[in-house]
Amino acid sequence: MSEEKDKAHVSQAELTEAQVEELRLKRQKLRSIAIAVGLVLLVVLFYVATIVRLGGNVLNRSI
Repeated sequence: MSEEKDKAHVSQAELTEAQVEELRLKRQKLRSIAIAVGLVLLVVLFYVATIVRLGGNVLNRSI
């Protein structure tokens, strides 16, 4: 645990190229996950808003 805290406080100049690449990939992965979660929430919001605007009876219509 102490080692992780030490990594966070190390300046960019003291990091090796491999460590910089590892941090970049970690940040990229977290950013991608955040974008995916945001997109899913937006889709759910649009779906709920559409059902609310059309009313509950739209699901009970005959096909």
